[in-house]
Amino acid sequence: ALLIQARHLFYGISMLDKFKGTGWKKFFLIFGMCDETFSVNYTAKIPEGGTKAGLALGYIFKSVLLGFAATTGGLIGSLLKFDTSGISFVMTAMFVVIFLEQWLKEKNHVSSLMGIAVSVICLICFRADSFMLPTMAIIVLLLALSRKKLEPVEI
Repeated sequence: ALLIQARHLFYGISMLDKFKGTGWKKFFLIFGMCDETFSVNYTAKIPEGGTKAGLALGYIFKSVLLGFAATTGGLIGSLLKFDTSGISFVMTAMFVVIFLEQWLKEKNHVSSLMGIAVSVICLICFRADSFMLPTMAIIVLLLALSRKKLEPVEI
């Protein structure tokens, strides 16, 4: 559970600059993110007259409503007999879509390629049962060490 939830560390770190200047809302914006709201907030363009915080809060609020609906659906669904075998690909597909959306948005793919390379190397070295923690640790270390080179130059 800790390893699965540790992905939120990456979400928060990558949104620090995006939520700069949002004041006290910054902590809620970061801690209120789930997979879907991260993807939308990271790639969304702020509409004219809108604010970063307003846009992000809107997505997070919608996510909370969807979570409530999903919980209600789960409770009702637990009363029904339904075979869910064969749909285990859904989470993998969601993360592939999130990755591709970010790939298309970014001009510099070094950090994405770094993440893929480290993941593959750690998967080979540590096997599928225990590769996640070393992968995340190495990626965080490499991104921290190469931050200055990877940050976009402001003109």
